[in-house]
Amino acid sequence: QVQLVESGGGLVQAGGSLRLSCAASRRTFINYVMGWFRQAPGKEREFVAAINWSSGRTDYAASVKGRGTISRDNAKNTVDLQMNSLKPEDTAVYYCAAAATSFSGTYSRDYNYDYWGQGTQVTVSS
Repeated sequence: QVQLVESGGGLVQAGGSLRLSCAASRRTFINYVMGWFRQAPGKEREFVAAINWSSGRTDYAASVKGRGTISRDNAKNTVDLQMNSLKPEDTAVYYCAAAATSFSGTYSRDYNYDYWGQGTQVTVSS
């Protein structure tokens, strides 16, 4: 089993930045992709960004492209999401997710991920 623990959320003013971090308890169970999703009140969970552990290939939602950067540290088993130029619409609970095995197609489908963190709240004030 893998535990994912997110950190780095908080309250920030519009235009500010946050860096979210996700620590995986056991890297050996995660062989493919780690990603970030978010869920705002009253809305469905949506994809934010993902990264392939091996190749480093990344994918971003259109809503964060150019403002977000996902990165991995293989030695520390962590995946970070740097978010800049934050907007009030970025307010949500952000979840880290990990896929144990490879899957075809886009990284943005949440059903492809096997493990999920508890989430960290990000609130952007206007």
